[in-house]
Amino acid sequence: MLAILGIDHLVFRTTDLPAMLAFYRGVLGCVIERELPEEGLTQLRAGNALIDIVTCDSPLGRLGGGPPQQDGRNVDHICLLIEAMEEQTLLDYLNEQGITTEGFAKRYGAQGFGRSLYINDPEGNVVELKLAKGEP
Repeated sequence: MLAILGIDHLVFRTTDLPAMLAFYRGVLGCVIERELPEEGLTQLRAGNALIDIVTCDSPLGRLGGGPPQQDGRNVDHICLLIEAMEEQTLLDYLNEQGITTEGFAKRYGAQGFGRSLYINDPEGNVVELKLAKGEP
């Protein structure tokens, strides 16, 4: 069984980065924590989580398909922070549940760099599971 500790980050796709930054920075008071312009990624601190903004015409943004619209996808994925455990234990558990994954990778999130993997919910939404730091 998994123990979810909280939301690590969520990822919005956009065609208007300045407007999104004006909203999340100017209106909501988030601060830019990390920028990777070559990838099209801006990460904003939102309390103990991150809000990632990905431009649709960037390498990361193109992975999500066309720009957000009424019948298109705007949320790229959500990331749940889960209690530390052995990677193979999580892989075995997901496999037992009939959930496929491509395995773990090192990724950046609200807790810094850590190991995570992607899965899909029944509706096709992408959910990233990130292991909390610490001994499993």
